[in-house]
Amino acid sequence: MAYAIVEIGGTQLRVEPGRFYDVNRLAIEAEEKTTLDQVLFVSNDGEAHVGQPLVEGATVEATVMSHLRGRKLIVYKMKPKKKTRKKRGHRQELTRLMVDSISLNGKTVAADAADSAATASVATGEEE
Repeated sequence: MAYAIVEIGGTQLRVEPGRFYDVNRLAIEAEEKTTLDQVLFVSNDGEAHVGQPLVEGATVEATVMSHLRGRKLIVYKMKPKKKTRKKRGHRQELTRLMVDSISLNGKTVAADAADSAATASVATGEEE
């Protein structure tokens, strides 16, 4: 099982191919592909590549699925004995990313199962 730790939207995430993740809103249109190059760590079947701070030549390919808003949080502030109360709500703007593949020095370390099956059939000359 291969995974990578990337920095995106001000947070660090452990990502795997074929899964989707919600991150802080990115300025990318829906259905567009993006390359994440802030890769801090790559693991591939027990083989680890640690960056200091970034792994050289490592990239993560992802597709923006949609833009959405997170759950509503209630922020309630109260000062006792002062009759002061504030109630506010907050919904974080999010972007949903589908991770397609993890590459290291131009070589694909891990890819989504559907993508890897398609590339394997092309490589062997089979048609679906």
